[in-house]
Amino acid sequence: MYPRLPLAFYQHHDVVQIARDLLGKFLMTDIDDEGVTGGMIVETEAYAGTIDKASHAFGNRKTERTRVMYEAGGIAYVYLIYGFHHLFNVVTNVAEVPHAVLIRAIEPVVGVDIMMDRRNMTSPEKKLTSGPGVLCKALGINKVQNRVGLIDNVIWIEERGILIKNKDIVAGPRVNVSYAGEDALLPYRFSIRNNKWVSKG
Repeated sequence: MYPRLPLAFYQHHDVVQIARDLLGKFLMTDIDDEGVTGGMIVETEAYAGTIDKASHAFGNRKTERTRVMYEAGGIAYVYLIYGFHHLFNVVTNVAEVPHAVLIRAIEPVVGVDIMMDRRNMTSPEKKLTSGPGVLCKALGINKVQNRVGLIDNVIWIEERGILIKNKDIVAGPRVNVSYAGEDALLPYRFSIRNNKWVSKG
């Protein structure tokens, strides 16, 4: 058994630093007793709440969908895009500060056969978990897990002692946020250099 990240990790005030620090951690799920699945986080994006034009909470927007972002860090924010793909985000910071980190890709390690079944694949190709939508499908994550606590037994993130050095972290602009104007250029997307599971974006 590996230790799970404590709530204090998620409730730190710097969402950009959390997005960097999540690289090398292990995102794990145990959905509907299908078996434990997961892998190493290799790509993330930070969303800085009310001041970030790319964030769902920009301008202090509070809707039924975004309400979860205003809760204390350490829970899941799962939403649907294009009517098809679920995206998994880690809510961070303290209550009423709606920061979140999107998990964009993992390197599959645990329960790979289960993930392949969920994705109707016969081999663990890059497309298995490379991208936020396919990642959720592989891990069994959908809107049912919205607001789930990340220190419980459905979705959690483990510390396995893997340190990603600064020289091995690539920072750049986020994906598909051109609507955010100048904020679209912020270097809030982080990935592990030369890791084959990082999405094309």
